[in-house]
Amino acid sequence: MSLPPRFLDELRTRVSLSDVVGRKVMWDQRKSQPGKGDMWSPCPFHHEKTASFHVDDRKGFYYCFGCHAKGDALKFVQETENVSFMEAVEILAGEAGLEMPKRDPKAAEKQDRRTQLAEVMEQAVKYFRLQLKTQAASEARAYLARRGLDPAALDRWEIGFAPDGWQNLWDALKGKDVADDLILGAGLAKPSNKGGKPYDVFRNRIMFPIRDARGRAIAFGGRAMDPNDNAKYLNSPETELFDKGRNLYNHGPARAASGRGSTLVVAEGYMDVIALSEAGFTSAVAPLGTAVTDNQLHLLWRMSDEPVIALDGDTAGLRAAMRLIDMALPLLEAGKSLRFAIMPEGKDPDDLIRAEGPEAVQTVLDQAIPMVQLLWRRETEGRVFDSPERKAALDKSLREKIKLIRDPSIRLHYAEDIKELRFQLFRGQRGGGGQGGTGYGQRYGGYKSGSRVQGGFRDGSRMPWGAPPPPRSTTRASMVASSEEQDFARVREAVILATAITTPTVIPEFEINLERMQCQDMDHAHLRDLVLRYGIDAPERLRDEIAYALGPDALENLLSLRHVAISPCVRKPGDLDMASLTLAEEFAKLESIAGLNAELAEAEEDLDGLADEALTWRLRQAAEARNRAVRSENEDKATYDVGENGARLNRDERDAFGDLLKRIGFNSK
Repeated sequence: MSLPPRFLDELRTRVSLSDVVGRKVMWDQRKSQPGKGDMWSPCPFHHEKTASFHVDDRKGFYYCFGCHAKGDALKFVQETENVSFMEAVEILAGEAGLEMPKRDPKAAEKQDRRTQLAEVMEQAVKYFRLQLKTQAASEARAYLARRGLDPAALDRWEIGFAPDGWQNLWDALKGKDVADDLILGAGLAKPSNKGGKPYDVFRNRIMFPIRDARGRAIAFGGRAMDPNDNAKYLNSPETELFDKGRNLYNHGPARAASGRGSTLVVAEGYMDVIALSEAGFTSAVAPLGTAVTDNQLHLLWRMSDEPVIALDGDTAGLRAAMRLIDMALPLLEAGKSLRFAIMPEGKDPDDLIRAEGPEAVQTVLDQAIPMVQLLWRRETEGRVFDSPERKAALDKSLREKIKLIRDPSIRLHYAEDIKELRFQLFRGQRGGGGQGGTGYGQRYGGYKSGSRVQGGFRDGSRMPWGAPPPPRSTTRASMVASSEEQDFARVREAVILATAITTPTVIPEFEINLERMQCQDMDHAHLRDLVLRYGIDAPERLRDEIAYALGPDALENLLSLRHVAISPCVRKPGDLDMASLTLAEEFAKLESIAGLNAELAEAEEDLDGLADEALTWRLRQAAEARNRAVRSENEDKATYDVGENGARLNRDERDAFGDLLKRIGFNSK
């Protein structure tokens, strides 16, 4: 069976060579440059340790510098799967979603027809370009000049003009003996319903040629000069050459620029792409009159792992972005995503470039946000979550969206990011920040409502709920930061966390204290963060979330510590009064140490001058507070008896006093 060249070209266009080869090899991450389509690996055809097998994804060819194997995707499948050429075609066609051509003896004739149609399109390009230079196109030239396009730019983009009239292009092509069916088949004219001559599709419009990835003219986009025209922009109808859902405007040049490291930008229309490219953003494309389709999204991902969707700063632009999110979620793969750059309100990229220059566009692109943030914005913007029912509705909506993601790893990470965003939103509401007031975080130097903090709990970073800053180097070097003091603090922290976890109903009472607690141990910091995050909103899930975030042994290790295991609150979990008294005392002990720590740090600075009575008094007060905490610490380890008058007696002190009396001899008389 003879396959039409058109089919093979389409197959090679749809299939990524790096994807085909990547199933059989491990890429060398040091040598490979995915953004440029330049991939290296050990050769699958001979044994080697070095990466001498090269894949050029842009050209669609591989070559081994060791064994000299070379070919394209079809050749690779043949060699690795031990199949015939036709079997390799069938394998790749199935993956690409292409139907194998039927055994049609007229296949060659059909290919010849597509070639003829492409030739007619090129004649139309030349005709429209010539018309742009005529007197009839003076208004069009003036419009393009106002949009910042000089004659050189018009030539680079092959921009033309379709004059007003019903058969201008038709008559021009017929004068060159072009057959009627070819003009109609190329989508340049439509048959008359009144029995007259066919009429031109494009009339009184600025014409933008649309070329496929191989550079062939396959369609046109026309911008109306008449403001009263029903369609401001009009694309060619779908033909044997043109499928608007499988092509992109400026596809070929953008692919080449993206391979050289340029950021792939997806704009809304032709003028946006032209303006971006002329301003230096050469890797710019646009969908063809429709929202981005799944096929176009795969084309984008073949050019770049993370294209930037440049949205017009209006309602329509945002709606288009929201529709794109729903379409893209099921298609997400590891390393393949989208970022969104939102233009200033009321402006598109072309407007912004002409008003403020390329630097303004670059700033917007640099601030592009990941898709998960735009999803969150869509579900929360303009809504109030002041009741459990509204919060539950938000949770349900987000869960439904996350379920659309097929990749389990990506689905998990989306869920984690959504949890953290939800946590920030609702904590801001409780602290007042979400309602325009001043919450704890703002009063104590923490985060402001709506601020973005990089990182989360799983990478070791801490959420910004106003915890005191880390100690200065002078403090860490002082005597307060000795190993004894650190051990003292760790003991207290462990007891506090264990009490909060075993009796979570006490957490709201001591929320601020927990936020301000500066943990000496990183594991304690992680536990504290999780206690604050889930202990109030979802106390029933607190233990499960700790096990998920820190491992199943984290909680067991904490509760098995000797000084924690003997704590009354751990031995009798759920006793709210006991837990409240315990936490109050433990926080008092930690705060006394922190107070002395701060006084000594300030004293170190003040001692550079003359020490006065105020300084020494402050240090004495801080030292006494610390000593009281130490005495309390010692009392915790003692056993008490109740005397006849009801007073508590330290058993060790009573026994020591009794021994003393015996030695003196008072008891012998």
